[in-house]
Amino acid sequence: MNWQDIRNPLGGGAEVHMHEIFSRLARRGHKVDLISSAFPGAPAEEVIDGIHVIRRGGRNLFNFHVRGMYYRLRQSNKYDIVVDDINKIPFLTPTFVKEPLVAIVHHFFGKTIFKETNPLFASYVFSTERLVPRFYRNIPFVAVSESTRKELIQKGIPESRIEVVSNAVDTSMYVPSSARPERQTIGYLGRIKRYKSVDHLIDAFSKVAADFPAAKLVIVGDGDNIDELKGQVRRLGIEPRVIFTGKVPDEEKVRLLQQMTFLVNPSAKEGWGLTVIEANACGKPVIAANVPGLKDSVVDNQTGLLYEYGDIGSLSDRMRFLLTDEAALRSFEDAAIRWASKFTWENSADRMESFLQKAASEYHAHKNSGG
Repeated sequence: MNWQDIRNPLGGGAEVHMHEIFSRLARRGHKVDLISSAFPGAPAEEVIDGIHVIRRGGRNLFNFHVRGMYYRLRQSNKYDIVVDDINKIPFLTPTFVKEPLVAIVHHFFGKTIFKETNPLFASYVFSTERLVPRFYRNIPFVAVSESTRKELIQKGIPESRIEVVSNAVDTSMYVPSSARPERQTIGYLGRIKRYKSVDHLIDAFSKVAADFPAAKLVIVGDGDNIDELKGQVRRLGIEPRVIFTGKVPDEEKVRLLQQMTFLVNPSAKEGWGLTVIEANACGKPVIAANVPGLKDSVVDNQTGLLYEYGDIGSLSDRMRFLLTDEAALRSFEDAAIRWASKFTWENSADRMESFLQKAASEYHAHKNSGG
């Protein structure tokens, strides 16, 4: 169960994590059904890379469809395990799922959600996230980073019930280019959401741009905050230096990454930072905010640089450093490639498969013992 599937235009790293892992499990012979929300132009059902996707309800009402969809599907399917991919508003699956259940968590928004949306909806998300420890306390969890694992423990989830299955990268697709970038190109890759704080990057770039006439900023991705960012660029008078590509196909994304000097991820919070590892695999270091998730995916002073979230001066200083110190940049590039090579989707699929089998076995053992 996931709010979105891999083809949903609003999907992000959570959907990539789910699809890359469970499509591999499908290829290994497991039958995988995905309950997900509908979106304009999408069929009600289709098979994507071995995953049978069933879509009902719109983005805002999908959580009210989940229980009914589950009951209808289990009438004709015998499921060995159910996976609840928790994202913003939990489905509270422990109250109705009859099979062994595992929850996946990328990160909790917490108060960060108030940066993203209006106070009414933010309060709704904030309050429903706080239900997770109460309703899911006895459910095995998959976390995508050490930061998320610690957050679950702080919320009262037993440490013994948490497995870390990290994001990874396809190193056959994300590869370094043999050609050096011709210009000083700073990049951002990801969804354009308020909590991603791309406005911080634009402010920092405006401070750097005057000293580096050849530098440009390329913002790759789309989202509901893009018009505000374009307005910010106009007000700062740096329109000729900033390029918005919108959402691009994977092949174009790799090409753009290869042309960049380094990336910046100024987000207020992440589960891991999938785009960090994608950039690293292309030989690009990443400057990122020192926040949960990003501090896991960036090895400070090796694969990139961390700075305190919201400190525009500190961010601009780090950008200047990588634009001027060629030797440091080369060292970071080499380390980034080595770091990214440690994260493969096959290994993540192995860990997920083992954890699901263990969770199912423990569930049945507990049930048969009368627990």
